[in-house]
Amino acid sequence: MTVTAATRVAGIIGDPVRHSLSPVLHNSAYQELGLDWIYVAFEVPAGRTRAALESMGALGLVGLSITMPHKTAASESCDDLSPDAVALHSVNTVSYAAGRLVGDSTDGEGFLRSLRDAGQDPRGAAAVVLGAGGAARAVARSLGRAGARVVVCARKPDARALAAELAGGTAAPWSERAEVCSAATLVVNATPIGMAGSPDDTPVPATAFHAGQVFAELVYYPRETPMLRAARARGADGVDGLGMLVHQAALQVERWTGQTAPIATMRAAAERALAPAARG
Repeated sequence: MTVTAATRVAGIIGDPVRHSLSPVLHNSAYQELGLDWIYVAFEVPAGRTRAALESMGALGLVGLSITMPHKTAASESCDDLSPDAVALHSVNTVSYAAGRLVGDSTDGEGFLRSLRDAGQDPRGAAAVVLGAGGAARAVARSLGRAGARVVVCARKPDARALAAELAGGTAAPWSERAEVCSAATLVVNATPIGMAGSPDDTPVPATAFHAGQVFAELVYYPRETPMLRAARARGADGVDGLGMLVHQAALQVERWTGQTAPIATMRAAAERALAPAARG
């Protein structure tokens, strides 16, 4: 990739952000599409969200992906918001158009696309979402909109009630997670439990899983979390977390470029980046 004075720039803001796979995903897409574009990471500390977004027009940035700790502040700094961004009070995508900052969230639709890629249709599913953070709320809302009956199971009562409301579903206390998961046809782990270095490997006992279920993971490193492995061993179909990561980025690529994102190329690039040799 040759960078010239005509190269267009997109990027991601976060803190920390140097671990992000977004540059790998986006740059592989731009190269496949034959675009003179580049995507870079900007480490922006908390409290500087508005300043970072307001620089987009002056610098001619095509768009910015938003990650922690900026998603809520970004929703408060945009001129216009999509319905999802308004409902979630969270933004992971900012576009600069006609002098205005336009915010959206691609997490929920990215999750649905990852399910469908894996041959799973959430319509009519009895779904449980574990967790009630930003990603969990986006997933719960998208599942409810897709026709699933959603139960949100999380530790904080106010947070799980909000996530359940966004899904048009119900809330359950964390202490009941084994029971509600056992009765579900789709279980989504939207907590960080199972992530590499996580102190707790599985939020739900393996005995909660059985054949006829789908277990979907949002954690993408390791590719097979202890919980995903346990669910598969009990006969459930498993969907790893890499698909959502790829599809939420693909939606950003499509929004900014106006072209269909090369999903297979993006996923292959992410898989190479996550391979043990790449990390070693």
